[in-house]
Amino acid sequence: MRPGAAPAIDHRLSVAPMMDWTDRHDRYFLRLITHRALLYTEMITTAAILHGNRDRLLGHDAAEHPLALQLGGASPADLAACARIAEDYGFDEVNLNVGCPSDRVQSGRFGACLMAEPETVAGCLAAMMSATDLPVTVKTRTGIDERDSYGHLKDFVATVAGAGCRSITVHARKAWLTGLSPKQNREVPPLDYARVYRVKQDFPDLDVVINGGIGSLDEAGRHLGHVDGAMIGRGAYQTPYMLADADRRFFDSADPGPTREGVVRALLPYVEAQCAAGVPVKAVTRHILGLFNGEPGARLWRRALSELAHRPGAGPEVIEAALERIVSARQQTADRNLRRGADLAISA
Repeated sequence: MRPGAAPAIDHRLSVAPMMDWTDRHDRYFLRLITHRALLYTEMITTAAILHGNRDRLLGHDAAEHPLALQLGGASPADLAACARIAEDYGFDEVNLNVGCPSDRVQSGRFGACLMAEPETVAGCLAAMMSATDLPVTVKTRTGIDERDSYGHLKDFVATVAGAGCRSITVHARKAWLTGLSPKQNREVPPLDYARVYRVKQDFPDLDVVINGGIGSLDEAGRHLGHVDGAMIGRGAYQTPYMLADADRRFFDSADPGPTREGVVRALLPYVEAQCAAGVPVKAVTRHILGLFNGEPGARLWRRALSELAHRPGAGPEVIEAALERIVSARQQTADRNLRRGADLAISA
């Protein structure tokens, strides 16, 4: 990508890369709900790609696009090689993780600890951009440990932008590299959205995406008054149907979005194909447990999937059975409401 070129991907709304969650089965499922929101892979290390089973790590369905590959690493040469591989595999963007605080990541000297080495990050990004025509982006925190002043963040962003990177996603929390688990680092450090807004003010030509604690499309929309994009994480995984209105609200689509039942029925051919290829159905069903959250019968849906998907030989029929249970529960609720309305009318 030419240094200074505008990012080719629309970042107005995206779903965060989440370890153990945003695998190819989850992404296929989410793409049935939103066609336009940008999806990310889980973070994949350069070592895994260079020395592991690339098809297993990087394989994806064409339906998942637009799709970004997030890399973890600190070697410019290795990252450049993986950027070329990302292009060969058809990804739409390659993203460098400079925000993960886990011990495993720190032991490899990448992730959030790289915020202490902005020149290293700049060198990595420059190497990646020289190796591919894909947009190269970075995801980071507002700071780490005691390096958490706005001045530190501003200098970091300036160095990244100076390397030619035109898009940065900022998780609006600092990270503690010692003393907090990765889970605690997602919850304990306070959110500072104003600091991310200030990055956009100081770098108006930079594509700035905000992440952290965003739990609804309404919240995402409010952030877009200050930055270029909003990234939703756990909320989009735990309550995925929130994304059904994303294309209309953020991408000017006239499509009203799918129904929950429509999503399930559209997923069934994919599940059938995966099971035929030897993938256990529970590898897919674990990602769809939250589809009916907030709806009558949601507990029945989760229970049916959890119980049936673990049975030997289970296949797509367990999803159909779970759907039948929730459709029946919803009909019973509607019938009760109808009878209640009739009783009220008679008593009046």
